[in-house]
Amino acid sequence: MAEQGGEPFLRIEHVSKSFGTFKAVVDVSLTVGKGEIFSLLGGSGCGKTTLLRMLAGFEEPTAGRIFLDGRDMAGVPPWDRPVHMMFQSYAIFPHMTVEANVGYGLKHEKGLSKAARAARVAEMLDLVQLTPFAHRRPHQISGGQRQRVALARALARQPKLLLLDEPLAALDKKLREHTQFELMSIQQRTGVTFIVVTHDQEEAMTLSDRIAVMDRGEVKQIGSPNEIYEFPNSRFVADFIGSINTFEAKVLARQEQFLRLAVPALGSEVLARDVPGVSEGQGVTLAIRPEKLRIAKDRPEGANVLAGQVKDLAYFGKDSLYRIGLAGGGLIQAHAVNARRGDEGSRVADWDDAVWLSFDPAAALVLVE
Repeated sequence: MAEQGGEPFLRIEHVSKSFGTFKAVVDVSLTVGKGEIFSLLGGSGCGKTTLLRMLAGFEEPTAGRIFLDGRDMAGVPPWDRPVHMMFQSYAIFPHMTVEANVGYGLKHEKGLSKAARAARVAEMLDLVQLTPFAHRRPHQISGGQRQRVALARALARQPKLLLLDEPLAALDKKLREHTQFELMSIQQRTGVTFIVVTHDQEEAMTLSDRIAVMDRGEVKQIGSPNEIYEFPNSRFVADFIGSINTFEAKVLARQEQFLRLAVPALGSEVLARDVPGVSEGQGVTLAIRPEKLRIAKDRPEGANVLAGQVKDLAYFGKDSLYRIGLAGGGLIQAHAVNARRGDEGSRVADWDDAVWLSFDPAAALVLVE
């Protein structure tokens, strides 16, 4: 958990990076607290790795400044920064043992005796639970263990900031999920600030204290996983994080704390969460997460009730995902929890069933970008 208050540990001020006419990073400003796990999240080519390389000193900003622990990083070479970068490929040496790989970066550290170096390596191996594998070579251990070797080597030099470029991309899904929690545990035990670059939204949501969502070199939104998911500030962020239904809509009026919208694809008017700055007659986007929708065979009471028909469904054991056709011709996705695990008869509806959908106005997002 990041320290609160005071000067931010990392401050990025209006940083841009161009390669010829291509703008890889565009006017990025953000801060990271000491001890925070901060993720840069976005698709390929969004600028997240370029920003990471500027933090490491491998690239110089075209414009803007980077301050780390109060020090301006302009002109500071990579080897003089209290930063270490863990690459996606891990870059561990196949001819060296696990122990030798972890200690490799300590060989030329000034003022560190051979005994102190050995003690540091032993500490790192214990931290990542690889002590029993110290004398094995990389081909004799699993992919997850190789990832921990790379992490131990990166932490051995006691950096103030650790940069992780797609650290779990080479692992299969089950191992990736397990390793996410290992990374969080190790970060909490060491207190080192982590910045993680990833294209995987689930990985960012699991690991991070805060997330910066990037697109085309720009930061679109910064917030906690909950803020990014529940309160996206644009259609791009809403689409990128999790599953969401989006529909073109028009603002009809304000009704208490909600907006009344006309939504042709739904074949109905609905109430949605109010947002400042919109006016009557304005075109907006209505967005609803699938899990916010309720499915019923009988018409429920209250606002935001839609008639539909089940067009398709996918059964996942504990829940099902439905695609439902609506009166206005639109399709909407909804999640519903099954009553009894493993019993397909527990689904709330089946193919071609007529159903009713409903949702709370507070669960409906109005997006203006």
